[in-house]
Amino acid sequence: MWRFALSRRWWAGHVLVAVFSVVFLGLARWQWDRAHSAGGDWQNFGYALQWPVFAIFLVAGWLRFLWLEQHQCRDGVIEGERPVPAPPPAARAARGRVPRPIPEDEPDDELAAYNAYLARLAEQDRRS
Repeated sequence: MWRFALSRRWWAGHVLVAVFSVVFLGLARWQWDRAHSAGGDWQNFGYALQWPVFAIFLVAGWLRFLWLEQHQCRDGVIEGERPVPAPPPAARAARGRVPRPIPEDEPDDELAAYNAYLARLAEQDRRS
């Protein structure tokens, strides 16, 4: 089932996850020892608990990545699952998801003059 994860393609990821997990657990141990030293405080205890959580999230994220790769999850649809059909346009409009057209404002003379100025500058750049 997970035999694909043993191919050469994934070894670098496995090694990085293992190395960083060991580093995170080492940092947790260091913070734990620091918390028990004379200069330690509650902040060190917090860090000592935080580093193992980082290691757990790293391993869980890597396993999730491998699981998604195994199941070829593309465009939010897992292979073998039936996609959820989109609601009809009337239902989307009822929920406010269909953008409404923006009414055109009155012509803005100042904006038109600025755009003409930019066009003249662009023309001068093209000539140079």
